[in-house]
Amino acid sequence: MDMGQLGSILPLILLVVVFYFLLIRPQRKRQQEAIQMQNSLTPGSRVMTTTGLFATVVAVDNEDVVLEVAPGIETRWVKAAIGRVVAPGDAPVSDDESAADQVELDEEGKKESEATVERDGDQGSSTKQS
Repeated sequence: MDMGQLGSILPLILLVVVFYFLLIRPQRKRQQEAIQMQNSLTPGSRVMTTTGLFATVVAVDNEDVVLEVAPGIETRWVKAAIGRVVAPGDAPVSDDESAADQVELDEEGKKESEATVERDGDQGSSTKQS
């Protein structure tokens, strides 16, 4: 094999190596971590499914998990549908807290928009006089 042939094959080999280290290897690592997390589920764990449903694990069968969505409401899911285990601090915000946060954001937004209107109004009047 001479240098000309090696020079034409080398970029292809480098491309395969780059794809392996940037795409294939990290994806395989994430899959292994997800499988390990799904196999370590225990009753009482708080989880979030891949669709965003928060629930508590009630029972674990071979490939199934029974989740309690609300008191007395249990559903059966495949382990692969469990996206992550939720820590107690990661629980979703209740409606009362989110409403209070929204009021604060609305008040800040009004202040910002009023300041913008005042600035825009000043510019508009100066352009009309020109």
